[in-house]
Amino acid sequence: MKSDEIRSRFLEFFKKRGHAIIPSASLVPENDPSVLFTTAGMQPLVPYLLGEKHPAGNKLADVQKCIRTQDIDEVGDNTHDTFFEMLGNWSLGDYFKKDAIKWSYEFLTSKEEGLGLDPKRLYITVFEGDENAPQDTESEEIWINAGIPKNRIYTLPASKNWWSAGENGPCGPDTEMYYDITPEGLGDLSFEEFAKADEEQKVIEIWNDVFMEYLKKDGKVVGKLNQQNVDTGAGLERMATVLQKKDNVFDTDLFEPIMKKIDELASVDNLRARRIVADHIRTSTFVIADGVTPSNTDRGYILRRLLRRAVRYADVLNIKNGGLSEISETVIEKYKHVYPNLEEEKNKIKSEINREEEKFRQTLERAIKEFDKSEWRGIPDEKIPNRGAFSGHAAKVLPGEIVFNLYQSYGLPIELTEELAKEKGLLVSREDFNRRMSEHQELSRTGAEKKFKGGLADTSEISVKYHTATHMLNAALRQVLGDHIMQKGSNITVERLRFDFSHPQKVTPEELKKVEDIVNQKIKEALPVTYQEIPKEEAEKTGAIHAFGEKYGDMVKVYTIGNEELGIFSREFCGGPHVSNTSELGSFKITKEEAVSAGVRRIKAVLE
Repeated sequence: MKSDEIRSRFLEFFKKRGHAIIPSASLVPENDPSVLFTTAGMQPLVPYLLGEKHPAGNKLADVQKCIRTQDIDEVGDNTHDTFFEMLGNWSLGDYFKKDAIKWSYEFLTSKEEGLGLDPKRLYITVFEGDENAPQDTESEEIWINAGIPKNRIYTLPASKNWWSAGENGPCGPDTEMYYDITPEGLGDLSFEEFAKADEEQKVIEIWNDVFMEYLKKDGKVVGKLNQQNVDTGAGLERMATVLQKKDNVFDTDLFEPIMKKIDELASVDNLRARRIVADHIRTSTFVIADGVTPSNTDRGYILRRLLRRAVRYADVLNIKNGGLSEISETVIEKYKHVYPNLEEEKNKIKSEINREEEKFRQTLERAIKEFDKSEWRGIPDEKIPNRGAFSGHAAKVLPGEIVFNLYQSYGLPIELTEELAKEKGLLVSREDFNRRMSEHQELSRTGAEKKFKGGLADTSEISVKYHTATHMLNAALRQVLGDHIMQKGSNITVERLRFDFSHPQKVTPEELKKVEDIVNQKIKEALPVTYQEIPKEEAEKTGAIHAFGEKYGDMVKVYTIGNEELGIFSREFCGGPHVSNTSELGSFKITKEEAVSAGVRRIKAVLE
């Protein structure tokens, strides 16, 4: 049974049973700041699970787009993927355990309306009870009455059979359905045999009915909700794997055209790399369509990490530059009839992927060359730290200075360094990396005045603020007066900033007001201020403004105010230091504009 039919059968089945069909919510949660992405079907419905009335009624069904990236490093095996579709039916204070279980069983086993699975291959788990809630004997009885033998029903603890989306919100015990996918069939299993079969993926979980009648606050169950809810979830990818008699999701029709496209573009055969590229580009395509762009923070960072891993493994497959956007086009073609916004955002999706691919390929090539140098290869075994219990076993750890250099000088995310190290039988100490990062940031603040030639008087907090404001003033002047504006001098004290720039005539009061307003608007937008230390040649390609008369070494720092997600406001070569966010600056006010010499003007400004 193809994935399209699974989706349509599911929705039709529950529509016939009085459920309103609702569309998938965005992958970017609207009212939940606790998570970066929608990770479960219930997330967009939390207000209604807590008692608010849903406009479509109290019985709903949907297919919800979801993303989970906590196992990103496991992608490439038979079971892990980062994007998935969750089939769900919902009762908001309407039916409860009896109907939920009955309908789950009917949909799984009915040949006419459902999936036609063999009931003799089903195994069930229920909640064993603890201090928060009693053992779920009611669900067990309902299953027995439905025809499941008692010896195929297993009681499990909250770690397995209690569901919540996080530390706060609705939660409750669940009952899970497992299906035997072995060719010969396993028959009756003891609890120990069932646990072993689960571990060996001979039986796989295909559906989960959660009975949400409890409330969690700060990680603790604090009582019951005002209404009893049902939240069911069945992963489409897993359903397709079972029904198409495959042992992994990448061989199902959901991935078939994507894998085929990768085979066309690749000249090297590497199964794990093919799967990683397929998964990450599929996920990235959906994420960009829902409004996310690559950046160094939050959702943008997850997207950047996915795309950069895709580039890394596209290189393993010898897929040429531009290939990833072609793969994305195949994803769009496969899914656009279900999610029309993919086609609507097609140009944006492809351009974002191309831009990130091009940017990172240059970085990656240099970083891998650096990694493969004799710097670490030449270190005698006894000099490579051996951490004994590191990661639970004896392991050699890549020296921290190499890890930090790959990040600081080449922009290689630590996650990719970890993968490169793993391929060489080495591990990376995050603790060591984080310590070096902290030390570097401190040194950057205390020593930056020696590197900065723009007149920074000291590195007190107020001077650092004025230094950042100077960059913002420069960017605003270029917006209002034109790109001919170039810095001709700068002087900063704890009382004010002074900025000299090229401009042929007096700046009008109206123009000064515009400049002032732009700076204050960007302060209000709370833009992040970040930097990269990169080769001068690469820095020039970023379009970063060069400070006047400055002589640069081979490696330079480029400071950026804003990011791809919020918009780049300013990008300049600079030694630092700066604030970490524009919101720290307060209010910006221009106090004077005057001539310095022919073609050079001066502005003085204060922060209030």
